[in-house]
Amino acid sequence: MSTITESATLHVDQPGLPQDAAGQSRRAGLVADTVNVMTRELRPVLREPVSVLFAMVQPLVFLGLFAPLLPDSEGGALQWFVPGIVAMTCLFGASFTGAALGDEMVTGSHERLLVSPLSRTSLLLGRALKEIVPMLMQAAIILAVVTPFSFDLHPLGVLVGVAILSLFSIGMAALSFALALVSAGNEWLFWTVQQTLIFPLLLLAGILLPLDGAPAWLRTLSDLNPLTYVVDAQRSLFAGTWHADVVAQGFAGGAVVAALGLWVGIRAMQKS
Repeated sequence: MSTITESATLHVDQPGLPQDAAGQSRRAGLVADTVNVMTRELRPVLREPVSVLFAMVQPLVFLGLFAPLLPDSEGGALQWFVPGIVAMTCLFGASFTGAALGDEMVTGSHERLLVSPLSRTSLLLGRALKEIVPMLMQAAIILAVVTPFSFDLHPLGVLVGVAILSLFSIGMAALSFALALVSAGNEWLFWTVQQTLIFPLLLLAGILLPLDGAPAWLRTLSDLNPLTYVVDAQRSLFAGTWHADVVAQGFAGGAVVAALGLWVGIRAMQKS
């Protein structure tokens, strides 16, 4: 806590500085604050990496139970299913993360940070950026498990794919934090809204089952789901097929979620 407080003083304007210099000082302070908040949030993950393994139970169960039921597609069922499971893990992990902020509000830890010199924007940015690290760890575990079972690994495609997932993860985490702030003192509200929204997003993105034969209204809803384009891009990139339009739509979907999430999350944090 003391480290965060000391570094946060970097963004305080110094009297007599020219306007450009003051703006640069604020930007440098925001970056320093964001890095320190991110470091603070990562410590529990790095101290107890086994927590990442526990989060992998459900995705691995889905892999074991769903993959054998899927019809063989070009490249095999695993080649189609694994990118969706990686995206699902990202969705679950980022959307759950607001619960940790809810716990901090209950214990008073969050309120102590609010009265520190840290900018409230950095409190949101640092938390959201932190979600990239568990996502990368979980993606690496899934790929390590499936690669010996006839999964064709394309490292460059995977790297671009997780870059898209990083954008999506930041946005979903920011929305989760905003929901936690709005739900302060009502834990049931956070979980009700989160669980109500997460599974339609999951199913409409075609993660578990293809939507090729779905009714027109269901395909229309799928087209409105940004996660659909993220998942399509993962499947293309993980298979090593670089379809420019599909990859561009994946980046666009991730960027839309990131922009919306950060806008909503920062506003909620500034009002908290």
